[in-house]
Amino acid sequence: MFEKNPRHNAMTDALFDAILSLETREECYQFFDDLCTVKEIADMSQRLEAAKLLLQGKTYEQIVKSAEISTATISRINRCIQYGSGGYQAIIERVQEKEKNGR
Repeated sequence: MFEKNPRHNAMTDALFDAILSLETREECYQFFDDLCTVKEIADMSQRLEAAKLLLQGKTYEQIVKSAEISTATISRINRCIQYGSGGYQAIIERVQEKEKNGR
């Protein structure tokens, strides 16, 4: 039987609605500076970079050097890319398309 994802709740919806309301990069900096620690922002940035590199076919060794991230974290990100909900790939492709179109 299908179980509801426990992360889908009113508080998480409110967080995502707040993120979706951000209009500029500066607003993102202001909001995330208040919401997260410097380390949390750095960790998320490293994970996104590692996902980009994995999708480009880079090796774990290359990613460790480039993103300064552990192989355990790279492995987790790779599992998400291979078996997850597709979030990394969708967002990376969207950002790359915007960059390609000069936006």
